[in-house]
Amino acid sequence: MARSSGSRFVIYVALAGNLGIAVAKFIAAAISGSSAMLSEGVHSLVDTTNEVLLLHGLNRANKPPDRNHPLGHGRELYFWSFIVAVLVFAMGAGVSLYEGITHLQHPEPAGNPTIAYIVLLVSLLFEGTSWWVALREFRAGKGRYGYFEAFRRSKDPSTFTVLLEDSAALLGLLIALAGLAGAQLLDMPELDGIASIGIAAVLAVAAFLLARETKGLLIGEPAHPELGQALLQLAQRDPDIENANGVLTVQVGPNQVLATLSAAFDDNCTTPQIEACVARVEQAVRQQHPEIIALFVKPQTPQAWQARLASLEQPPAGKT
Repeated sequence: MARSSGSRFVIYVALAGNLGIAVAKFIAAAISGSSAMLSEGVHSLVDTTNEVLLLHGLNRANKPPDRNHPLGHGRELYFWSFIVAVLVFAMGAGVSLYEGITHLQHPEPAGNPTIAYIVLLVSLLFEGTSWWVALREFRAGKGRYGYFEAFRRSKDPSTFTVLLEDSAALLGLLIALAGLAGAQLLDMPELDGIASIGIAAVLAVAAFLLARETKGLLIGEPAHPELGQALLQLAQRDPDIENANGVLTVQVGPNQVLATLSAAFDDNCTTPQIEACVARVEQAVRQQHPEIIALFVKPQTPQAWQARLASLEQPPAGKT
């Protein structure tokens, strides 16, 4: 719950900053006629919409299980995070690319660049603050891993989405600032259009990274391997389990995991004893790993488990 509160705080900070920045950028774009500034305005507007969608996803993901969704609604957040990636690419990168090409075809000098400079500098301040808040929250949960590895391993897209968005926003602002200054100092208005195309490229890369990570979470990624090892150790301690063969896990939400345990029971165990053993293992798992919302235990020989693993590693029939 604490992690969810931290994620919400990061999103609220980004939402407030992006909304104010978007309004200021559109006003500056209308006054200066800068294509890069207009692209940045669209970028901030898309980011504002994205924060609203992430908050909606968090609210939906926290709904309790029901008859139609017995495993909860955790993947709602993954779905809306994927929509965010699509919006960044389609609206952010697409509009920026269009504006850049249009400005290259019909270059016009900026009418009043002073207001554009002021807005860009203020935007850098606000975006930098939002980026720092998101970085601090992300760093608090990344553990011993490097930033890129933690990004790949993260099961909560809300924080890393805001961090990646803010990183792209800061880079986009620097590109817009360079394009506007170059167009003015070198008397080459085409540089403003080139800056807009550069912003489009940054947004396209950010959208690709977001889409790749959220796609994996949406279709079903395994939980961290450490969790599977912990489950095996818990099961192996029970006296009625002869061998804990292995565990399969699926992440169904930021803090929700579905797990299946393959176990070989003592041959002398009766059915009531096996049922009692399963109950003991489930109780131990609930106490130590509350993120596991469902645990299914399958009586199975080690040979059958190894055959199952081998089948998972083989390609489907007819494919290579």
